Amino acid sequence: MSCSSEESGASTSSQKKYRGVRQRKWGKWVSEIRVPGTQERLWLGSYATPEAAAVARDVAFYCLHRPSSLDKLNFPLMLPSSLLTDMSPRSVQEASSDAGMGVDAQLIGNKLAESEVKQDQGGGPGHGLEAAGLWENVGDNCTGMSEFGNKVKEGEAFSISIDDYL
Repeated sequence: MSCSSEESGASTSSQKKYRGVRQRKWGKWVSEIRVPGTQERLWLGSYATPEAAAVARDVAFYCLHRPSSLDKLNFPLMLPSSLLTDMSPRSVQEASSDAGMGVDAQLIGNKLAESEVKQDQGGGPGHGLEAAGLWENVGDNCTGMSEFGNKVKEGEAFSISIDDYL
């Protein structure tokens, strides 16, 4: 399975394609892999970025196949050092999902930080929206979100596993 830009009319040809990753028509990136020796597919998750889905696929591929070379991986240098040799498909699913969500959180956090820097400099997306006063009362309806945002900015680690979604 590979990412296909034909599925999404909004995709551009400059977007990198990753093994085992495809984009849903509504923009989310998903990944799944076959369990060796069976016809079972292992769902690895749905992600905001193609890189996160690719990392999830890499972790699952490495755990299930134990390849002698890393040339079939999207990001061979990003494999976690704590991967075990004999993992059940469920454990592989959880490890790959955790890795993918971690990459998603990091990439989204980086984009938010870049956006804040642009806004502090007087430009960037959303500057006109702030000037129009559209965001004045958002905090009133989102109790606790500012505290969450501060923790993310401070770099506090958080962990989400696939069990949280079942």
